[in-house]
Amino acid sequence: MGKRRQERMAVEIKRVMAAIVHEHMKDPRIEGKAVSITRVDVAQDISHARIYFSILGTEEEQAAAMQALQKARGYIRSELASAIQVRHAPELEFRLDHSIEQGIKISTLLDSLAEGAKAEENVDE
Repeated sequence: MGKRRQERMAVEIKRVMAAIVHEHMKDPRIEGKAVSITRVDVAQDISHARIYFSILGTEEEQAAAMQALQKARGYIRSELASAIQVRHAPELEFRLDHSIEQGIKISTLLDSLAEGAKAEENVDE
């Protein structure tokens, strides 16, 4: 398989996965939570897909969301196969992605540094 097809498949899986998680899953561990599909890595032969997701919340909520996705893996895979119309849907592997949380933490730190610099300027004047 070509690299281009692999990339197109990753983009399509990411789009469909977002729709499945937000519109079709009725699990209370996920429903109403801020779940984001951040990245999808597809194997060269398109037999496996590693799906990275982020959920804002406590570690317990993140663990519960991971369990819900693991439990619904068969359902998600069948929905994915029908949506992207492939003969063999890739095996799904879910991974928790902490990049959004880290970005928020860094942004908060930068904001507090900027406020500290402004306060220092006001004191000097």
